[in-house]
Amino acid sequence: MYEQIKLPYATNALEPFIDQLTVETHHGKHHATYTKTFNELAEKAGMSNLSAEELLASLDKVSDETLRKGLRNQGGGYYNHNLYFEMFSPSPAKVPSGKLAEEIDKTFGSLDELKEQLSKAAAGQFGSGWAWLSTDKSGKLTVSASPNQDNPISEGKGLIPIVALDVWEHAYYLKYKNLRPDYIKAFFEILDWSKVSERYNEIIKD
Repeated sequence: MYEQIKLPYATNALEPFIDQLTVETHHGKHHATYTKTFNELAEKAGMSNLSAEELLASLDKVSDETLRKGLRNQGGGYYNHNLYFEMFSPSPAKVPSGKLAEEIDKTFGSLDELKEQLSKAAAGQFGSGWAWLSTDKSGKLTVSASPNQDNPISEGKGLIPIVALDVWEHAYYLKYKNLRPDYIKAFFEILDWSKVSERYNEIIKD
């Protein structure tokens, strides 16, 4: 069974950057629905024995087009939101450390330049979708964007996300209305780079 992440902070702990009502609605309603539906579809497809990552990487093995689309959307929604909510903290580390810090400097030149590229990918995503910082198994970093609930895993890019920036309107509209760039700026105020660094280290050591 795929389990929805339990928030490691109170629903009001991310204020003023993300308000309590948005967290309660986004996590408690949207994410909960993705989780429930994904479990149902994975069971129907006979794939519930796989991890979410394995399932999303194996969508081409699902012959039923409707079921495959449902798994992509609901499984992506489940996976993407687990990563999104996991990486926040009311008292975040403002900079990455160790190997991730070194790779960011090597690939982007600086953390500020990475944040600029990720912000542009998020702001430029037309309609609903996500912006990503991902790595391959060798540790190489890539910034990208995806529509809807797609992610680099379901897109078959051989990449694993380590930062998920949600730009669906339900992620920010209650507080920021149509000012997506303001929400993107706030996102980095609560992104905990220590958690991102830990995830990066786990991926590249496998």
